[in-house]
Amino acid sequence: MKKRMTCIVCPVGCQLTIDDAHNVSGNRCKRGIAYAIEEMTNPTRMLTSTVRVDSSVTRRLSVKTSKPIPKALLFAVMDEINQLSVKTPVQVGDILIKNVLDTGSDLVATRSLKD
Repeated sequence: MKKRMTCIVCPVGCQLTIDDAHNVSGNRCKRGIAYAIEEMTNPTRMLTSTVRVDSSVTRRLSVKTSKPIPKALLFAVMDEINQLSVKTPVQVGDILIKNVLDTGSDLVATRSLKD
């Protein structure tokens, strides 16, 4: 089975084709090959979202994963995020959930909030 995809590694946006044997065509650079193989074997994504804040001033805090997580776990990680409520103060980079769902990625704050 062949799969077609647009490479997002650089601005060129090559139209890639990859088959079950991981033969890639349509790429203009080697990074496209690595991207296509990763997308077929273990697709990952950075997750950005917001969490509740126990504050009368600010209701939401922007967060992200510290590194890409398996695409198949995005909704499960969102379930964890939706259960979280943080208290101020919070600093940029504070770890809110360490090793979320054993992905090896932490959920971190992307902005600071004062009391």
